Amino acid sequence: MVPMTLKVPVPSEYVFPAGALCLGVSPQIDFERRGEADNQARDKESGERVWVVRVMDLDPEAGKFGRSTEVKVKVVAAQQPVPPPSTVPGYPPAVEFEGLTLTPYVDSQRCKPGRSSGDCRSRMAYSLRATALRPASSAPGSAAA
Repeated sequence: MVPMTLKVPVPSEYVFPAGALCLGVSPQIDFERRGEADNQARDKESGERVWVVRVMDLDPEAGKFGRSTEVKVKVVAAQQPVPPPSTVPGYPPAVEFEGLTLTPYVDSQRCKPGRSSGDCRSRMAYSLRATALRPASSAPGSAAA
């Protein structure tokens, strides 16, 4: 039986073939725990903390058709992931992810009540989760296509 939340393991180079630059790391907020001193989200399976790593996808196709080049990857870890130092002064550090999984889902936010199902404008989307952040093994943009 296929589980309802399918997690497909993928190499970091597959998701970010041209590389990714780390823009920042922050705790994922659990909105059901608002007002609590510790309102950070926890992974439902492991109980570990969830961190959001914002990266810039360096793939030239990523910014086409009005899409953002910024991607959020949730990292499940006990401690906040620390980005590596930048190897190019003035630029964010190039990073890769360990234990990266892709979970497909239907994004129906564009569906409005009363619209027919053929006019819904829902789309296929995916979320990314990882177990760790690491320095990129090669220079951004040098990965083979």
